[in-house]
Amino acid sequence: MIRAFSIPAVRAAEEATGDALTSGDLMRRAADALAAVVLARARERRAGSVVVLVGPGDNGGDALYAAAHLCEHLPVVVVQVGDAVHPDGLAAAVEAGVPRLRVARTRRALTQPVRQALSEADVIVDGLLGIGGRPGLSGAMAGLAEAIPEAAFVIAVDLPSGADPEGVEALAVAVHADETVTFGLAKPVHLLPATRQAVGRLTVVDIGIDQPESAAVEQLTGADVPALWPVPGPSDDKYSRGVLGVVAGSARYPGAAVLSVSAAAEAGAGMVRYVGPDAAAQQVLHAVPEAVPGPGRVQTWVLGPGIPTDETTSDVRRQVEACRSALASDVPCVVDAGALDLIEGPREAPTLLTPHAGELARMLSRLEEGRVFHRNQISAAPLDHARRVAELTGATVLLKGATTLVVGPDTGEAVRCQTDAPPWLATAGAGDVLAGLAGMLLAAGLDLLDAGSLAALVHGRAAHHANPGGPVRALAVARAIPGTVADLLRG
Repeated sequence: MIRAFSIPAVRAAEEATGDALTSGDLMRRAADALAAVVLARARERRAGSVVVLVGPGDNGGDALYAAAHLCEHLPVVVVQVGDAVHPDGLAAAVEAGVPRLRVARTRRALTQPVRQALSEADVIVDGLLGIGGRPGLSGAMAGLAEAIPEAAFVIAVDLPSGADPEGVEALAVAVHADETVTFGLAKPVHLLPATRQAVGRLTVVDIGIDQPESAAVEQLTGADVPALWPVPGPSDDKYSRGVLGVVAGSARYPGAAVLSVSAAAEAGAGMVRYVGPDAAAQQVLHAVPEAVPGPGRVQTWVLGPGIPTDETTSDVRRQVEACRSALASDVPCVVDAGALDLIEGPREAPTLLTPHAGELARMLSRLEEGRVFHRNQISAAPLDHARRVAELTGATVLLKGATTLVVGPDTGEAVRCQTDAPPWLATAGAGDVLAGLAGMLLAAGLDLLDAGSLAALVHGRAAHHANPGGPVRALAVARAIPGTVADLLRG
């Protein structure tokens, strides 16, 4: 599991290292590690030159020390913003003979030598700002970020300059890195969706900082799956493995029922009961003959895929009534798609809501009387809005997207976020598969946070597994779940 810590927690952990911090040992360890990564990437790319961008503060010091090491192996140029840079790091770079170019901090327009150095660089190291920086770049730093050529491989020191260290504010003018090398502890900026796209590959280097007890953000990795996945034992039967009820599908969207039930069955549900109109039930039984049609006792419900609550046909009315009945019970529920429209406030039983940004906007517009929310507002601040819905409903919210957030109602609990899926997974029916997968895990006994984040991880990995590097159908993702889980369990 990757654990990211709030900026105050990071500062406290660094201060707790005592002599290692005050003596400069931490910075030297960080600089050595940074130089090693930059040199490795430069050799992989057969790079001929490196440009190191340096601003004030310790990130600039890390970059300057690294430049002093790198110049023994590669041509290196330092571009220094302003005069207030780390003095000892600067002395080390000067002593090593690293050439420097200076730019005035407030001047956005760059000089010709600086532009030329950037245009010729194969690798660019971003050491402009660190965790003390404010979101968004201005002046010379903005000019440098804008002048980075697309062909260059960009390595950010600790975090991409201009990105919000806490990962909450949307990106404005910022460096977009291909790789970020952070030291000791990951930060929210590295994982949360508002800033994740600027981070690139994340490399966390151990420099001797102890982890705090409580993380702000967590991300499951493949190594977490064997400990979390509900593997049956010799004494298990179909009932102990989890009985899942699925209320999904309609005359307009019968396929949603097929996808949700298929995903649950492929993931290993002990039994899946399907509740829906006859036409959809026939398709479900054709695709998943082991499914049991009709209501009955279940351990978890999946409600809503393919149910258009704006319709008034008799079939849809029966589906809505079945959803309302499940929501009124004490059985855990995964609430998706049309059933999200039925959530009007807190529910006592465990509840996992699985909206995308547009559905979350509709929920908030209904729950926050007198306010209207739009999809773009959710996309600009996904964590804040997901937290608000969790607060209003008492549910855990799985907000689907390129980075999927899983947010519980307890503000002291770490947020989970997963970035396991390829962009090809942005396709019709993918959410129906995710709902069935999450429902199976909840029925098997996982808690809401683990069920949601593990489902997101396996869903994304299954999309890769279904057709590596190419287009993928939602049904193919469901069919790829068993093999994906088996691979993950083998490690």
